[in-house]
Amino acid sequence: MNQSIARLWQHYQEAEFLFTQCLSSRISFAIITAHNPKGQVLNTCQNRLLDRKLQQEILKLSRPYRSIVGVSHDRLHMEKSWAVWTDKASAIELGCQFNQYAIYYVEADKLHLIPCLLTEHETSLGTFSSRVNVVSELPDGV
Repeated sequence: MNQSIARLWQHYQEAEFLFTQCLSSRISFAIITAHNPKGQVLNTCQNRLLDRKLQQEILKLSRPYRSIVGVSHDRLHMEKSWAVWTDKASAIELGCQFNQYAIYYVEADKLHLIPCLLTEHETSLGTFSSRVNVVSELPDGV
């Protein structure tokens, strides 16, 4: 694995999440973004266009979903994402379709980092609830 990919994988492991509601710890869901495919930082307009396309694909699944924002600990990096009540295989497929290196999957409040376009191993990241910040509204411009 090259150094830039290794650095991204480490950043993925440190992610936190902004949500506008608490979720039951009994549900399983994926967290998927379309932003910055293959780690390439795109401008806001490009990311919003990809996000709309991802939302259209999520709608085709006919599964519940919610908006969520993945953030770095210092809040300097944010990516609009979707919490989707779907199985892991379908979530990985969506991640690959949108050229994502990885997605997250939550089962019984356990957060997992799942590679899509990378050959890394699935990584357990502890509890999802410890990484969630419930906010009254999600940040603008993400």
